Amino acid sequence: MGTVTIGVSIAVPEPHGSLLQERRTGFGDAAAHGIPTHVTLLPPTEVEDTALPAIEAHLTEVAAAGRPFPMKLSGTGTFRPLSPVVYVRIAEGAEACTWLQKQVRDASGPVARELQFPYHPHVTVAHGIDEAAMDRAFGELAGFEAAWPCTGFALYEQGADGVWRKLREFTFGGSVVPPQAGYVERGSIPAG
Repeated sequence: MGTVTIGVSIAVPEPHGSLLQERRTGFGDAAAHGIPTHVTLLPPTEVEDTALPAIEAHLTEVAAAGRPFPMKLSGTGTFRPLSPVVYVRIAEGAEACTWLQKQVRDASGPVARELQFPYHPHVTVAHGIDEAAMDRAFGELAGFEAAWPCTGFALYEQGADGVWRKLREFTFGGSVVPPQAGYVERGSIPAG
């Protein structure tokens, strides 16, 4: 019996996920190689390993109540100076992410917890690196856009090596994704 560190997130699909992870690495974020590109629903949380079956059952219920929704990323933002983070903004899907994370952390569930900061869905592209590199990330990804139908989320575990690995995916109960305004087939970073 021991503890594990878990997280719940929405993966940014390919080719967008790898592109943003490569850019994050290029900005000098040493942790980028071990963190799949994602939108957090439950931040790193230490739990007893024996709690995993109950957590998976809870996440299955959350997913069953959820419905697919359009997700769109557009432009950059930052939490500086409060927190050393530059991120890609969620232009569509933020309300659904907010609802989901509340369900995941529900007080009656197995992973109830308070957050250090108010929930703000985003995709981190730079964290804890020098200010010049943060500024570069903010500027170079300012024109980034990507969109996809979000159909579920996943449970991850952080290994002793610091790498996050997917334990299980959870698909939403509904099958119809509402139409998306200005759907972009592939992620893009304008030249210049």
